[in-house]
Amino acid sequence: MKGIDKASKLPFYYQLMEQIIDAIESHKLEVDERLPSERELCNNYGLSRSTVRQAFLELEQQGYIYKIHGKGTFVSPKKLNQELLKFYSFTSEMKKMGKVPSSKVLSFEELACDRCLAQKLSTEEGTRVYCFQRLRLADDKPVMIEISYVPVARFAGLTREMLEQNAMYDIFSHKYGVEFTFAEENFQAVMTDDHTAKFLNIKKSLPSLKIERFTFERDSVIEYTVSMARGDQMIYSVRLNK
Repeated sequence: MKGIDKASKLPFYYQLMEQIIDAIESHKLEVDERLPSERELCNNYGLSRSTVRQAFLELEQQGYIYKIHGKGTFVSPKKLNQELLKFYSFTSEMKKMGKVPSSKVLSFEELACDRCLAQKLSTEEGTRVYCFQRLRLADDKPVMIEISYVPVARFAGLTREMLEQNAMYDIFSHKYGVEFTFAEENFQAVMTDDHTAKFLNIKKSLPSLKIERFTFERDSVIEYTVSMARGDQMIYSVRLNK
């Protein structure tokens, strides 16, 4: 990295930030590579400790770096950008990004809808549904945990083994002949709970993105899923046309 221009009107911390970002985006600094310590940067660039700390704080908030107590500061994995222009699946989108998607089924059971769940699925209280929880990974790194509810009547015979071996929407399409009509999603930034922090391997101080998905086959809700995604690695974007 080049030196700090002391004659520039740009703040010193901002100049340091820009150089680190450039090094990351040009792959001079690779994912999970350790950055020089605050002391090293102070000595190398003639900066104060408070200036370097401010640069690190901004970079961490923007998702470029992460810290491990007692070990140092490292380059964060690249954020996954999901465009919300059409119906999508986690598996297919990760493949488009050059990632290797995988899932771990954490639980699978059949249960009766309570009043709240029945409202979500637009069905009657007591309707039988399959409930399963999955950990979604990209290149073996956890990025999302989700719990799904699907009606037993529409997906009779669905098993945990099927979900462990195949993508859910592939099962729905190929085995059950589902013709997806559309899906609705709601997004909300939330505080990370203990369960999410444990499986996504993140701190509770890091916000998560809660995503509610309702998938329709004609006028019927055939899937209700609540996902918790890492706020530091997932970006969802929408293009608005005039």
